[in-house]
Amino acid sequence: MSAVLETTAPPVARDEQRRPWAAVIALARFEARQQLWFLPVFATLLIYIGYTVWQLVFPKDGMAAFPALQDADRATQSGPMLLGVALFICVNRAALRDRRRGTDRQFDVLPMELWRRTLAHLLSVVPYAVVTALIVLGEFTWQALRPGAVGHGSPAELAVGPLFVLLCGTLGVLAARLVPSSAAAPLLVFALFTGSVLVSAGTGGAEWSRWLSPIVGEISHDTLPSDLIGRPAAWHALYLTGLVLLVAVGAVLAGGGRTRVLAAGLAGALALTLAGAVGQSGGVSPELTAARERASVSPEKEQTCVREGGSTYCAFPEWTVRTGTWAGVVHEVQSLSGGTAHTQPLLVQQRIEARYGLDGDAAIEPSTTPHQVTVGAAWGGNRVPEFSAAVASVLVAGNEKAAGELCDGRMVTVMWLALSWQDHPMQSLRNVRLDDSVTGSAIVLAPTDPLSMTAAQTDVVRQLLGRGRDEVGARVKAHWAELTAPKLTTARAAKLLGVAVPKGKMDKCEA
Repeated sequence: MSAVLETTAPPVARDEQRRPWAAVIALARFEARQQLWFLPVFATLLIYIGYTVWQLVFPKDGMAAFPALQDADRATQSGPMLLGVALFICVNRAALRDRRRGTDRQFDVLPMELWRRTLAHLLSVVPYAVVTALIVLGEFTWQALRPGAVGHGSPAELAVGPLFVLLCGTLGVLAARLVPSSAAAPLLVFALFTGSVLVSAGTGGAEWSRWLSPIVGEISHDTLPSDLIGRPAAWHALYLTGLVLLVAVGAVLAGGGRTRVLAAGLAGALALTLAGAVGQSGGVSPELTAARERASVSPEKEQTCVREGGSTYCAFPEWTVRTGTWAGVVHEVQSLSGGTAHTQPLLVQQRIEARYGLDGDAAIEPSTTPHQVTVGAAWGGNRVPEFSAAVASVLVAGNEKAAGELCDGRMVTVMWLALSWQDHPMQSLRNVRLDDSVTGSAIVLAPTDPLSMTAAQTDVVRQLLGRGRDEVGARVKAHWAELTAPKLTTARAAKLLGVAVPKGKMDKCEA
């Protein structure tokens, strides 16, 4: 008889499998949390979020309700700059923590090599880039949902802010591996700034050198149609992406990483950076130059025209939604006018100066075409009384060129027509004048050449705005022919409209 005894072998004790990548992620999460407790990062992030929200909820003027999205995307790029600089300094300091505290030798015997710890520091910057991206998207979405928004934004322009934050953080890690000293970070910031200034000065501000900077601003504050902007935004985003990868791989290599994957990554990042740098330095194409010329010289070839209330409104495709708003202003001004001006058909045409792109703020020449009124690309705030003044001056003088030469009592008629219908006439008077005054002589802004008011004309207009609109309106219509006649004196205009005649010299064009 035999018996078979079966036993279960006890499990063999084995070393727990190492998970170095899990350790890298854990260290990256720890470092990301630690960064938030550095005062520069916490303060700049709080300021960035607070200032962005404040600007959106409490805009500084009425123009914010009518954004052009091709400008709104670029407006998101300046906010992350302080956060990026703070991250550069604080990530650099964190990467040098073990050396600063004399614990680098203890860390060297751990299973996590220096290059893996370097990678963890690089990954710790990613959450801040994600937060920046969310803020940028929120800011742009808020603008895009405004009822008065026009145009189209660029995803590549929106990517600049988050990429800048990534670049600053990775530069901080690279600096820590190349120059293991906390004093190097501020010096490197100064060196980079000085270097960019010297390159720009040495190349005469050439287009290719200007775009080597992570964030590229523009001189002009004019708004152009999306297809006339001409910024190489996609190439620049590619350039920044390559630069971030180049710096990150360089930091890992400087930390002791030696693999074929890293070598291939370095070559690929360098190729991306060079491709972006070459692509963004191409300058303005002949096709874009020709399109800008057409839009500036003969805008009617690019515009859509509609008729409303007897007048014609011509706008570039992205602005056709505003023709009704412009028509509302024209209706208000004409309802206060007398004679044939009350029903005079007008041609309201949107005009821009696009030949210089965003490199300059060129003025728009006044039109000599009878009954044509220019309206610009911006709207809201001060632009409303400026356009209203342009409509009134054309109704009184006949065309924009003649309106710019007004210097007699007809300015009283123009300004009352332009301002009296608005909700806050005195504030509109202040807004439409260059020096924001309501007394004395001043330049009156308009879409083309400005108008001018003498101190006496300002006094008369101020008196008229303080009276009832119906009372003054009846006098304007009753004496329309005389109130719009050439060489009308301010004194005569005051008498016709029933207000006190100011003392002193009335009109600068009097003999």
